[in-house]
Amino acid sequence: MTRRITWTLLVLTSVLLVLAVVPLAVSLTARERVAYRDSQRAATRVVAAAAEEHLSDNKPPTVMRQELEAAARAGDCAAVYDTSGRVVASTSCTAAQGEEAAELVNDVLAGHEPEPPENEGRLVAAEPAGEVHRPAGAVVLARSAGPLDTRIAAIWGWSAAIGIAGLAASALLSVRLARWVSRPLSTLDVSARRLGEGVLDERADVGAGPPEVRRLAATFNTMAARTEALVHGHRAVIADVSHQLRTPLTALRLRLDVLAAGAEGVTAAELGAAQEEIARLSRLVDGLLAVARAEQTAPRPTAVRVDEVVAERVAAWSPVAEERDVRLTVSSDGPALSVALGAGHLEQILDNLIANAVDAVPEGGSITLDRGTVGDAVRVFVRDDGPGMTDEAKAVAFRRFGNPKARGAGLGLAIVHRLVTVNGGTAGLEDTPGGRLTVVLDLPLWPERGGASRSLPVLKET
Repeated sequence: MTRRITWTLLVLTSVLLVLAVVPLAVSLTARERVAYRDSQRAATRVVAAAAEEHLSDNKPPTVMRQELEAAARAGDCAAVYDTSGRVVASTSCTAAQGEEAAELVNDVLAGHEPEPPENEGRLVAAEPAGEVHRPAGAVVLARSAGPLDTRIAAIWGWSAAIGIAGLAASALLSVRLARWVSRPLSTLDVSARRLGEGVLDERADVGAGPPEVRRLAATFNTMAARTEALVHGHRAVIADVSHQLRTPLTALRLRLDVLAAGAEGVTAAELGAAQEEIARLSRLVDGLLAVARAEQTAPRPTAVRVDEVVAERVAAWSPVAEERDVRLTVSSDGPALSVALGAGHLEQILDNLIANAVDAVPEGGSITLDRGTVGDAVRVFVRDDGPGMTDEAKAVAFRRFGNPKARGAGLGLAIVHRLVTVNGGTAGLEDTPGGRLTVVLDLPLWPERGGASRSLPVLKET
């Protein structure tokens, strides 16, 4: 934004300076030329008046010679011609004589007003001595164009200096103005991005920028404060309610266990059903606590070895899988890769996914963990031989209690989604051939090990 504002103001200022300075310089140049010509013609007329007294009135040439000497001292060259075109008197230089001067004299003696030429850096003017139509002679005066060129160069030099100074001032002011406007917006953009990433205590600076930007920052801070209060209140309610429910549920379960120990028949069956409901409520409370802890997570990424964590979790869950006659395996061997995740997050993610898969897979089924790379991410697959999910169930699977037909509390995938996305990754569900389900995780590579991704085969989506 700073660059766009600066360039816009500079282009506008440049156009305005060109439209203002160039016409002014052209006008001043034309005025200088006219003034210089008028001054030359005036000097020529003074010599012509003195020459008329000598040529027409037969007075001594004293005054005429004095004017010629004055013209010579001023740096001009002058010559007086009679009616036959013969030089009567002249200054020491001969610039006012020659073929060009003779043509001007003939035009003047014929009663015409010739256009004064500029030749070899000199301006030549001719005036009649006496009446225009019946002149007694003619005077030719040649003046150097150097002073005129110097004045014109000075005009254009000052014009260029003014333009450059104006452009420099405009550049300085435009940069300061652009930064004054864009820097608070950039800061506000960073604050909004951090708030979106879960930093709920992020606030924008309200003391910089135009009034409109400051009002926007103040409004953003109000929104952020309300969002923080709502989120913290929501988390606190979930955590408090879940924590408070654990004690009475535990006590209720113990009492049911005592009653079930001496019950028989229908009563024992009813108490067993009640115990199952209490167990389900306990799992639901534990899931709510896990969600609350996951939402309060503000991870600091560390390098996590995917192969080590996968092998560790497979080893930990293998006894549980064997008890249910489910085969739990890892299918990919390759270079060790590290992902950027919060400490312990990958373990929680895999535990929830393996637990869900073990519950869903029937006896004799299998669960396979696989991994590969896609771009700048490590892709982890968790495939199972369970019944899979419908499209409607997959669309809401990552929401809390999104799948009403889930066997558990329906919070495991919500916890997985939260932990993956808060670390900058993505989680998705795909169909495995045969109606089964595959959970696909894209986890960001640890930057220092990003180059290792080339040596691991890229897996295609199934």
